[in-house]
Amino acid sequence: MTIDGTGFPAPPALVEHARRFHAEGGIPAPPRVAATVLLLRPAGTDFEVYVIRRVAAMAFGGVYAFPGGGVDPSDSEAHLDWAGPDPAAWAGRLGVTPDAAQAVVCAAAREVFEEAGVLLAGPDPDTVVGDVSGDDWEAARQDLEARRRGFAGLLAGRKLTLRSDLLLPWSRWITPEFEPRRFDTYFFVALLPEGQRTRDVSGEADHTMWVRPADALARARAGELTMLPPTLVTLAEVAAAAAGGGVAAVARASVARDAATPVTPRLHVPEDGTPHFTLA
Repeated sequence: MTIDGTGFPAPPALVEHARRFHAEGGIPAPPRVAATVLLLRPAGTDFEVYVIRRVAAMAFGGVYAFPGGGVDPSDSEAHLDWAGPDPAAWAGRLGVTPDAAQAVVCAAAREVFEEAGVLLAGPDPDTVVGDVSGDDWEAARQDLEARRRGFAGLLAGRKLTLRSDLLLPWSRWITPEFEPRRFDTYFFVALLPEGQRTRDVSGEADHTMWVRPADALARARAGELTMLPPTLVTLAEVAAAAAGGGVAAVARASVARDAATPVTPRLHVPEDGTPHFTLA
């Protein structure tokens, strides 16, 4: 498998799905706005990223991805203490309105807490909460996941400030037109806060792990891990950005990233060649 932006093989199931979609004159579903977070942590002179495998019954089931999910209506309605770039500044980075930018950033922070048990918030604009794995925090996470409580309410109830500055915008991907469920997903990078740890708490995943990006890519090439183009390319990008400088180098690289212009994998099925994705 070549992962260099010029193209890479497409899984047979996706090829068959695309052929059926086009043969039946399918109409593309509107993409749902979503956010996903690459949690990073130092590992010696290198670093690791946290990945989860979606349960088989879900859309994109059986593949490894990063914690994330769709923007919830409450994400755009929330009024909460906010640290870091304001929604107007985020709007410039993400290429959307301030309200939409707030929703995406809130969704990223909410989803990484729901799916990984990591909370990017603190009692003031300069600190982050420590261990949030206790029973009371788990009850709060479950209430959030079940939508019995909103993210803003959770933070306000504990007098916490959302640390938007801990989320570093990286890229934006839109699902190919032939997929029945499509997402317009903003990718962020975040360093695992000191004192916190990821937990396998999401009912949407059947396996989680920390892995070096280079190792994840090697295992994907060997067929051990199934990953879709956004995950593969993003892993390759953060690995290249590190260039021996670890997570600090990735953070510096994020400053110049274009997180507003969407990338859409396009499937090419030549009559006498290997079906492959290219990026547009």
